[in-house]
Amino acid sequence: MSQTIKSGYKQTEVGVIPEDWDIPTLGTFVQSLEAGISVNSVNEISAFSHEKHILKTSCVSKGYFYPNEAKSIVPIDITRAKTTPQNGSIIISRMNTPDLVGELGFVGNSFPNLFLPDRLWQMQFRSNIKTNTRWLAYVLSSKPISKKIKESATGTSNSMKNISKGSLLSITFPSPSFTEQTAIANALSDMDALLSELEKLIAKKQAIKTAAMQQLLTGKTRLPEFATYTEDTPEGKKKGQPKVMKTSELGEIPEDWEVIELGDKTIFVGSGKTSTKEKGDFPLYGSTGQIGTCKNRDYKGDSLLIARVGANAGTLNFVSGNYGVSDNTIIIKLQKDEDISFYKYLLIRKNLNSLVFGSGQPLITGSQLKSLKVVYPKQEEQTAIATILSDMDDEIQALEQRLHKTRQIKQGMMQELLTGKTRLPFDQTKQQGEAHAD
Repeated sequence: MSQTIKSGYKQTEVGVIPEDWDIPTLGTFVQSLEAGISVNSVNEISAFSHEKHILKTSCVSKGYFYPNEAKSIVPIDITRAKTTPQNGSIIISRMNTPDLVGELGFVGNSFPNLFLPDRLWQMQFRSNIKTNTRWLAYVLSSKPISKKIKESATGTSNSMKNISKGSLLSITFPSPSFTEQTAIANALSDMDALLSELEKLIAKKQAIKTAAMQQLLTGKTRLPEFATYTEDTPEGKKKGQPKVMKTSELGEIPEDWEVIELGDKTIFVGSGKTSTKEKGDFPLYGSTGQIGTCKNRDYKGDSLLIARVGANAGTLNFVSGNYGVSDNTIIIKLQKDEDISFYKYLLIRKNLNSLVFGSGQPLITGSQLKSLKVVYPKQEEQTAIATILSDMDDEIQALEQRLHKTRQIKQGMMQELLTGKTRLPFDQTKQQGEAHAD
């Protein structure tokens, strides 16, 4: 049964597109592909005073260009470097792993002190064809076209693939007039601007939370209700008198805080024992979080889980309910009156990865954790601190969910706009006389 094509559209080798759209090759728009030269460099970006840097292949990803992904050129090789990123160009990875080959990014500014290596190409566009290169970057980074580009890569090695100029320039895709290209690019750029603002806001909120953890979990900043004495004390402290700092083995801490070993406030610290072989109805946790399900409910209630061995050793997670825990993970259960959320933040700030030892198989032990020195405010202050930090986490999580949703919306827009399924209003009088790509 043939597909019914709605009015104003036509069937083509790339699917149904608007009647006034074409299907050019990339070579229709691109005059040439200019590579750089690989030079000797060091990872430290400020290693030398000359400020000349060579880009890494990781500088392009999913349509974006990241100029900070660069290394410092060794001075003797500066004169060899060539090809700098130009405003409005597109840079593509011509040689990389199967997953990363063909990744590309739109360059929004010129960077005279950055240079391309030989594994990156910069597209040089034809002067006789009007092209909105930002639109073209969106097209080439869209899922179906990006898949085409990656599949065109060849090479006998499973770890490294190459794209030839001929195969890249022969890639085809739907193309509207320059006027409509610009309308599409502007709409998607607006979404990118929104995504960028959300990312900046999340980074700002995370920085505020990090600063709050630094201040609240050391007692350098006290919440108002805990900053002064609420009554006279046998030690001679007067009601309303500010609480001062004292010297401890962990540095300066509030005079009404203590230093304890973590094990002093736990009822259990040990490795999980749940079988990972039998699937069931309960979540099974391992070193990276939930890793599956299990038949037996070996643990219940609130716990802190610490990855015990391997690359993730020292990673912390909070769990609750009924669950199982694998043997590569340490379980910490606290005494009844302790606020587990407070200890979660305390241990996050402690950076447990620093306790890991062993080069062959990194490891952290329950004994290390039990003997870990930590500060200890009274339970009421623990809860107050944890509540503030939890509220910050909730706000960050809500923003991250909004960011995820916005990314999904943008992907949907790309699928609709770049194929012509949805048309944007634009000034069609401007496209009168515009020549489509032949």
